[in-house]
Amino acid sequence: MRTRNQWITRAETGADIPAIREIVLAAFDTPSEAGLVDALRADSSWIDGLSLVSTDEHGTVVGHALLTRCHIGDVPALCLAPVAVRPEYQRSGAGSAAVRAALAAAGAMGEHCVTVLGHPAYYPRFGFTRASLHGIGVTFDVPAEALMALGLDPDRPLPAGTIRYAAPFGV
Repeated sequence: MRTRNQWITRAETGADIPAIREIVLAAFDTPSEAGLVDALRADSSWIDGLSLVSTDEHGTVVGHALLTRCHIGDVPALCLAPVAVRPEYQRSGAGSAAVRAALAAAGAMGEHCVTVLGHPAYYPRFGFTRASLHGIGVTFDVPAEALMALGLDPDRPLPAGTIRYAAPFGV
């Protein structure tokens, strides 16, 4: 089994789309959940270069992470959307490698804020903290520990306000 430092990460290419779809279908309960990545790819919230894959030494795509545009109030921000890993590579670091690569790419593009609605035991390792501590919320009911935010630029404070997600999220 590989460690997180051994994964090769890179931006998604058109040739990766079938592998990403396969990964997401295996990772999520319903085809409609799995269809979110395709819907985001077709939406104006898509930002080229912020859909990252992790591959094995043979170039096989085994993990995927996607950052897409959202807003906190009127301030542009990013949302970490589905993170998915092939079932046989779960807990191998492939997902973490893709997330870290996506966050690094966002920072390099000058983005300064990322939110995520996810498992509170997974995302703090990347520096995410409770969004509510920063005055960030959503219009639907979620546990406070599941909604998290991360500042990518230490010189810019996190904005406060309600998150507006891209239309494909349906919220």
